Amino acid sequence: MCVYMHVGVRVCVCVCVHMWCVHACVLCASPEGHSLSLCPTPTTLVCVCVCVPRAQTLDASRPWLCFWLLHSLDLLNHPLSPDLSSDVCKFISRCQNPTGGFAGGPGQQAHLAPTYAAVNALCVIGTQEAYDVIDREKLLGFLYSLRQGDGSFQMHEGGEVDVRSIYCAASVASLTNIITPDLFEGTCDWVVRCQSWEGGLGGLSGLEAHGGYTFCGLAALVILKGQHRLNMRSLLRWACGRQMRMEGGFQGRCNKLVDGCYSFWQAGILHLIQQTLIQEGDPAAGVGGWMFEQRALQEFLLLCCQCPTGGLLDKPDKLGDFYHTCYCLSGLSIAQHFSCVSPPLDLIIGGAHNTLAETHPVYNVAPQKVDRALGYFRALSRSGRPHSSSTRPAL
Repeated sequence: MCVYMHVGVRVCVCVCVHMWCVHACVLCASPEGHSLSLCPTPTTLVCVCVCVPRAQTLDASRPWLCFWLLHSLDLLNHPLSPDLSSDVCKFISRCQNPTGGFAGGPGQQAHLAPTYAAVNALCVIGTQEAYDVIDREKLLGFLYSLRQGDGSFQMHEGGEVDVRSIYCAASVASLTNIITPDLFEGTCDWVVRCQSWEGGLGGLSGLEAHGGYTFCGLAALVILKGQHRLNMRSLLRWACGRQMRMEGGFQGRCNKLVDGCYSFWQAGILHLIQQTLIQEGDPAAGVGGWMFEQRALQEFLLLCCQCPTGGLLDKPDKLGDFYHTCYCLSGLSIAQHFSCVSPPLDLIIGGAHNTLAETHPVYNVAPQKVDRALGYFRALSRSGRPHSSSTRPAL
C-alpha cells in the first residue's frame, strides 16, 4: 500500500508502509533562486530511495506518516482516490491494538501519540470506512488504562507523563465522542499547574516553557473548556515573543533558533489565545488579523523553508521531511486565513496560487472534516452508554 503526496506540484512521494523503505519521486524546480511560490515549474524527475538505515527510525511512526502526508495533501486541496483512501484505512486498522488504541505499526504496543495520528488521519479521509476502523469502546478503555489519579495520562502503559499525553487523549476522545464525566476529572488542574513564570507551559509543572508543550496544554484546555483558567496575558506575551524579528519565523523556546514546524505550534497558540480573548471581550484582541506578523511568517516559510528538491524543512541547510512539510504547511495556512471573523480575512503572499485550505487550530484537521467526524460519532451510541456532550470547540 502506498501513500502519494504532491507538494505544490513539486513533490510526489510514495511511502511503502509494508516495507522498511521510503521511495520518493521528486519533481525538481528549475534553478530560478528563491521565489514566493509553492508552485515553481518542474523540469526534472528524480527518483530517490531512502533505504533501511534511515527509514527504520520511522518504524514506530507509520500512522504519523499517514497523517503528515494526508493532511499535507488536504491543505494543498489535492483529493485522494477512493482506492488510496481505502488502502490507508486498511493499513491503519492493522495498527489498532486488540485491547484498544493504535500502535506505531502492526503488532506494536499501543501508544497515545500514534493513536492521535491514526484518528486524525482517519478523520482527514472522512469516509464511513475510515470512521468504522476505530473501536471506540476499546479506545475508551485504553484511555482509562493510562489515566492517573491526578488527572494526567501516561503516553503508554508504564510510560512517561506530560502535557502531550493529555492533548492526545483529549483530542481523540472528543473527536470520537467518548468523553465521560470522570475521564478528565482533575485534568485541567494538572495542565494549569504547567504554566511557568515565563507565561508558556512546560511538559510538567516547573519545567521551561516550550512551544510544543504550550500548544498541547492550551489545545487540551480548549477541548475541556478550561482555557480561561490560564493567565492569558502572560501566555500572550510569551507567545508573541517567540516570533523572531529578523527571520519572521517562530522559535520553540527562549534563546533558540527558528524552526519551520513552530509555524504551526506557535501560530496555533496565538489563534487560540486571540479567540479566547475575543470571547472574554478583552480589548487586547483585535479583529483585523492575528496577533503575529502574518506576512513575515509567510515569507519565512516560502523563502527559507522550501527544500530545493521539494517539501518543506526546519530551516535552510536542513533536509526536508514529512513532519516539517506537514507543520510548515499548517502554519502557512493559519497565517493566510484570519478566521475570527466571518467571512475570514485572507492575506496570501506570493499570489493566489499559494492559497492553502484552512486547518482547525485545535485538531490540525480541516474544520469541515472535524465537523463531519463529530457529527458522525455523535450519531452513534456506545454500548449501554449515553452520548457524551463533546462538541467542536467554538473557534
